[in-house]
Amino acid sequence: MGATQTLGRRALNRALLGRQMLLERQTLSVPRAVEHLVGLQAQEPPDPYVALWSRMEGFRHEELADLLVQRRVVRMTLLRGTIHLVTARDGLSMWPVMRPLFERNFRGSGWGRNLDGLDLDEILAFGRELVSDEPRTAAQLAPPLMERWPDRDKAALLAAVRYLLPMVQVPPRGVWGERGMPTLTTADRWIGRPLGRTTRPDRMVMRYLEALGPASVADMRTWSGLTGLREVAGRLRPRLRVFRHEDGRELLDVPDGLFPDPEAEAPPRFLPTYDNVMLSHDDRSRIVGDEDRRRILDTMRGSIGTLLVDGFVRGTWKVLRARGGATLEISPLRRLAREEAAAVSAEGVRLLDLVAGVADHDVRIT
Repeated sequence: MGATQTLGRRALNRALLGRQMLLERQTLSVPRAVEHLVGLQAQEPPDPYVALWSRMEGFRHEELADLLVQRRVVRMTLLRGTIHLVTARDGLSMWPVMRPLFERNFRGSGWGRNLDGLDLDEILAFGRELVSDEPRTAAQLAPPLMERWPDRDKAALLAAVRYLLPMVQVPPRGVWGERGMPTLTTADRWIGRPLGRTTRPDRMVMRYLEALGPASVADMRTWSGLTGLREVAGRLRPRLRVFRHEDGRELLDVPDGLFPDPEAEAPPRFLPTYDNVMLSHDDRSRIVGDEDRRRILDTMRGSIGTLLVDGFVRGTWKVLRARGGATLEISPLRRLAREEAAAVSAEGVRLLDLVAGVADHDVRIT
């Protein structure tokens, strides 16, 4: 048996960019792209649109918005206990796998402790009944819950229903240009098909490696939030390739994982506020250095995204609106070379065409 191949930071970076469709925009359908990426982080409703625009050739808002209205993609709590946009098929199959995370988090929270002594199954059955006729907001769920359990904490009752049932956020939430409070019903009711029965994460882990590998067990845990993944990796090991990080950590991968040339050109890319490229590894050095990560952590909230230059995080961006116009303000972490600045500005103009919705817009590199 030959020596295990060692992978450096740049090789891992180009593998990540290639598998995430960030080296070269791809021409494929939105459902196929969403499934390949194993979902898109969607806490901020515009984020999936920016994420797909950065990855797909000729992407248009309506391609995703129409799928939400048609119930072919859904927004629901999944990976890491955060809101993700996934295809209907993935939503039905992934939620049962993720359920142990939701239950563990809830029982260990103040919400769970505030419901000690109550039958959670009874609460969930009542919550499911409440949304069976029509979707409801939290404000609409609260009164009947409090009428049924008047002496209990309202926030805890709402949290039980929202996190321990397979809830989806229905349109207009998530539709580009529309506004609306999160309005909830169960995935099986909304989609019209039952939840999957498989609770083992093996297939999800394989898909993770296809889209974000090679990765360590700690990376898999960071991406999903699940525990027990060392055992899962042990079951899958006969089907996987094994690498070493240059610092000695073991990295696992699918047999045919994409490995672009480490010196392949990586054009500038704008990532949304939250993107799984930034959130899916315990060791994020393949996309951002520790120093740069510390500098941007406090700014990655609200409507601020990150900028990739040569494949690595090199700045942040936000859109400023005033008097019917819009400016894309780019804040590099260090000075960009003239050629880099020109390429970033050109990509920024294209981004504004997607997000601004006005003819009068400009790019400013601070």
